[in-house]
Amino acid sequence: MSTQNLIIYKFISLYHILEELGLDLKFKTIFVDSEKSLKDKVKNLSNYLIISNKKYLDLENQFVIENTPIKIFKLVEKINIEFLRLQFNSQSQVKIKNYTIDLNSREIIINSTKLKLTEKEINTIIYISKSNKPVCINELQEKVWSYQSDIETHTVETHIYRLRKKIFNTFKDNQFIISTKNGYQIK
Repeated sequence: MSTQNLIIYKFISLYHILEELGLDLKFKTIFVDSEKSLKDKVKNLSNYLIISNKKYLDLENQFVIENTPIKIFKLVEKINIEFLRLQFNSQSQVKIKNYTIDLNSREIIINSTKLKLTEKEINTIIYISKSNKPVCINELQEKVWSYQSDIETHTVETHIYRLRKKIFNTFKDNQFIISTKNGYQIK
């Protein structure tokens, strides 16, 4: 796991306290006092939490400490919980093409348009997207549906047909899952 970076934004007294405890903490502490330097910092970080004493609407990964004083152990516990929450959320989102698949809500999203998917539809999309070549029907039957390849069924074709139709009706994208002579592909 990458280093956990705690960015203290416009909250100098908290920064000094955490700086003193730095060796005992499991995260790197950084102080930032301007929006420009904040944007520069987060641009190069993947695992970060911004902590401040008031809510800034345009900031992501923000944790606000409104009720002070707070016991230091309670503060560290809350920071660790926030880092865990951020890690969980980042692991539950998969990027495919220009879309985001939210595994928790079972939705595919682009811009602000969302489409509910079944678990099997999500598994199909993710499996096809991980392949560099077209995925044949027998492989999907075996890997996604857990069917033996010698069983005659049109389950895969039917599901993919319905999935493509669903995606087209919501996003007007008929090139999301491409059908080739060798199977299905997401480029």
